[in-house]
Amino acid sequence: MSDFEPQIAAFLERETGRQGVRVEGLRRLTGGASRETWSLDAEIGSERVPMILQRDVRGAARELTRGDEYELMRAAHDAGAMAPEPLFMGDGSLGGEFYIVRRVDGETLPRRLLRDDALAAARAAMPAQLATAAARIHAIPLERLPPLPHPSKGTSPAQHELERYEAIYRAIAPDPHPVLELALRFLRTRMPSPPEALTLVHGDFRMGNVLFGPEGVRLILDWELAHAGDPAEDLAWMSVRSWRFGGPKPVGGMGTREEFFGAYEAAGGRRVDAERVHWWEVFGNARWGIMCIMQAKTHLDGIVNSMELAAIGRRTAETEWELLKLIG
Repeated sequence: MSDFEPQIAAFLERETGRQGVRVEGLRRLTGGASRETWSLDAEIGSERVPMILQRDVRGAARELTRGDEYELMRAAHDAGAMAPEPLFMGDGSLGGEFYIVRRVDGETLPRRLLRDDALAAARAAMPAQLATAAARIHAIPLERLPPLPHPSKGTSPAQHELERYEAIYRAIAPDPHPVLELALRFLRTRMPSPPEALTLVHGDFRMGNVLFGPEGVRLILDWELAHAGDPAEDLAWMSVRSWRFGGPKPVGGMGTREEFFGAYEAAGGRRVDAERVHWWEVFGNARWGIMCIMQAKTHLDGIVNSMELAAIGRRTAETEWELLKLIG
């Protein structure tokens, strides 16, 4: 860590043209398999700037370059979509692609949000706040954004995503999963029509990627899965059972679908087709079930020896139980 601090300080001096930049409080935050996340404070002249630095883990797969993700966050921040404020795009000097955003204090643990009496006001406010954030994300014109992953011409977002995850499932599943087979059949036979137009989709719009305080939402985090697609995907992903963290209501454990959809439309989002969102919710549960299998297989194949990954694999059963209810 002591070697890393002067490297960051030297980078900030190059970027700002100021000498004597000091880096203090550098610490690595937990979580993140594809990148390292560091918190720090930088003294630049007379200003003390709270920062988050995110650096790639070498060899990690990704669809967006870090430069494109940085420019995407800038556009989203400027549009009021509660994205982190980008400060500096890295130059490769820290041993991997990286960028720096302004740090905002807050919490991300959904279980505390859903159980702490001191956060009751946040629970009440957040479904509408999340709906507003989603509406603002989906309203950003694609032409103002860097190139994003998108379905091939003539393929709907639903078909694109279903084919992609079914191919992954067929390639990796070590055991039969009759419920996933039933869900995939359900999804194939009820494919929604293409949306009126493709929009920016956050791609991982869920509790766990929301920074909050007593007043509610402060930031929407983790933009690396953003793509051009169907906005209903984001609305449904927030309601996948695994992202309710034991909360009693479908939207992030806190709100009803009706209030969430109503707030989304009131904030300028397109009219919500509940059946379309239902398809994406079924898909979201199947997607997460397949992702649980992917993580378990990483352990079973000896790529990463991790009891955590093995335990995540057992959560496939949770998604299968929810799928039975959704398609019943």
